[in-house]
Amino acid sequence: MTVRLERPRLARKARLQWDQHEQKYLLLYPERGLLLNEAAAAVVALCDGRHDPSRIAFVVAARFATLDPDEVLRGTFSFLERLDQLGLLEHGERSLG
Repeated sequence: MTVRLERPRLARKARLQWDQHEQKYLLLYPERGLLLNEAAAAVVALCDGRHDPSRIAFVVAARFATLDPDEVLRGTFSFLERLDQLGLLEHGERSLG
């Protein structure tokens, strides 16, 4: 697993939004969107620049205790890699000005 982001956060061009019709979260970005299951939405919500990928996986595994922790870890890293490939994650300090 090679997630290069130390503490990923959602890119400025992306946003997590509740879809009332689908009753699920969507990850919206220019000209596109991803319909997310509960675990994926939990991962995206934790992409706030404060958590490293391992911590994100740990929190999601604890929240969804019925899922296999190893599967959650692999799935979280894989999902973060995909979001990174799509340019939907940032890392490093964001300027406040």
